[in-house]
Amino acid sequence: MIRRALAYVIALAITSAPLPAEAQQAGTPTRIGVLCLIPCQGLAVDAFRRALQELGYVEGRTVVFEYRDAEWKVERLGGLAGELVQSKVDIIFTPWGTAAALAAKRATATIPVVIGAAGDPVRAGIVASLSKPGGNVTGLSSLALELEGKRVEFAKEVFPKLSRVGIFSHPENPYSALAFREVEAAARALGVRLYAVRLSGASDLETAFATLKRDRVDVLVVSGYDATLQNRRAIIDFASANRLAAIYPLREYVDEGGLLSYGANVADISRRAAHYVDRIVKGAKPAELPVEQARNVELVVNLKTARALGITLAPSLLLRADRVVE
Repeated sequence: MIRRALAYVIALAITSAPLPAEAQQAGTPTRIGVLCLIPCQGLAVDAFRRALQELGYVEGRTVVFEYRDAEWKVERLGGLAGELVQSKVDIIFTPWGTAAALAAKRATATIPVVIGAAGDPVRAGIVASLSKPGGNVTGLSSLALELEGKRVEFAKEVFPKLSRVGIFSHPENPYSALAFREVEAAARALGVRLYAVRLSGASDLETAFATLKRDRVDVLVVSGYDATLQNRRAIIDFASANRLAAIYPLREYVDEGGLLSYGANVADISRRAAHYVDRIVKGAKPAELPVEQARNVELVVNLKTARALGITLAPSLLLRADRVVE
């Protein structure tokens, strides 16, 4: 009788015990600080929130978000990261960019930090290595630096006689400085001349565009840092007005009329980041979670833009495209 009663109690405990996410839900909600250089109300954060919901988290009851938006101003990130630390969030998530990830890392050595689309977390000094990040930071790499040179290769494929490549650069920006070296090496290997023009914000656009026209570049290769993303509409319009082919870092440029993009899918990265948060909530230590590289790198082509520019894209290129905009 005692054995049967004990077995019943054990069985009841097993069947009624909460799952790990439910166990967290039964207590204090997990407070996630979201540190954004670009607007928090966007694709990356939306994908992150949806993924957490799919994992069983209920916003407002089992998870709450504290947003800090730097409004494209890199210099504000440090102070905003400090605010999140002072508010004692449980985890900090940086959806996009090297600058936000560095700001979070510098603000705290104890609160777990999950990075989203960071270009090269190792070379930027965010983590010690991909396999053993160490410290309190882990998350994902967008492979962005590895892809910078690839865009020059695509430019050469589109224009076999390519000789002059233009690029925007912001030497004070940690990612842009690294990206420039990658593009420079790729251009040198392909025997093309590189023309760099400064773009740190909207105030540089007029001068940058005039310089590109003066230098008569064949193709513009756009690196993925805050000033180019913030001013992407102006860059796309400039390329269109001047019948200039441009290769972009994200599919969003092509969706807005750009010719071709090659880069990681930021929404997919954010969904993966939610799984890192879930594992940390369940007790995993950031130092023991290897940084994951982007799984979904996509080539997107806009045929309508190609026709408007008078460019015939090779069938081999179109066959390799993950998405073709007609």
